[in-house]
Amino acid sequence: MRTWEETIRYIRTLPEYAELVEKAYFEEDLAANVERFRKSEEFLQTLKLLRQYSPGAKSLLDIGSGNGISAIALALEGYEVTVSEPDPSDTVGAGAIRQLQAQYDIAGMKVYEQFAEDIDVEKASFDIVYVRQAMHHAYDLRQFIANLATLLKPGGFLFTIRDHVIYDEDDKERFLREHPLQKFYGGENAFTSAEYREAMEAAGLAVLQELSYYDSIINYFPMTHADIEKQKETKRLQFRSAFNTRVGAMRAIPGLFAVYKRKNRHLLELNEKDIAGRMYSYIAQKK
Repeated sequence: MRTWEETIRYIRTLPEYAELVEKAYFEEDLAANVERFRKSEEFLQTLKLLRQYSPGAKSLLDIGSGNGISAIALALEGYEVTVSEPDPSDTVGAGAIRQLQAQYDIAGMKVYEQFAEDIDVEKASFDIVYVRQAMHHAYDLRQFIANLATLLKPGGFLFTIRDHVIYDEDDKERFLREHPLQKFYGGENAFTSAEYREAMEAAGLAVLQELSYYDSIINYFPMTHADIEKQKETKRLQFRSAFNTRVGAMRAIPGLFAVYKRKNRHLLELNEKDIAGRMYSYIAQKK
């Protein structure tokens, strides 16, 4: 098995992974990743939520920032950012963050090479703890969330963005089997929605919002709203075809399609169960 850094360096050399490298902000040009991330619908929608729930927030802790795209983007939006990233590498870790910090001339941003379960900073010192695609990697989910809760000020907010959700162990096996990078580094993981929520509640956090996969472009990005509408249109065409096939000449009976549609409306809906390891986001507040 490769390390995470070795995996990213390796897939950069493979043409079949070029789109993933671009969409996941893994390109070698760190600043280019930041600029694309800042313009992404995911980040723009996340900013709306941050400002909606905590309009006066200043201090923000970015957990598991990876190569620093989120830390830098948030700092450029005026937040006083502290970073926790256990990987020390210049490719996907703290080294990359420090390079970007120097390149963007962001003074005062502290970078800790620690895991969320163990990060040792002043308690009750942050308005926001922001966790992008990192909570599902927790080696102890309850400890992960509990420690972060102690770092929030009373009334502060935890924003967890794009975490993999599974329904059961079979679903988890499917997710791990289909994840494009799991075979290289073996570090993927996922929890159920109930496990995430229970860990937050046990830590004294009130879960204010759970955004499931199709609830927000934050989760389904880099797909677009247009992509989702195309999927819905395909569902509608398939639904009409199935109706025509099933009822044959009877389809000309007035009102029959409306009755069929009412009874089978679920067949028109996009089903997140079709997505292996679908992503959710959570907003919780310290009581």
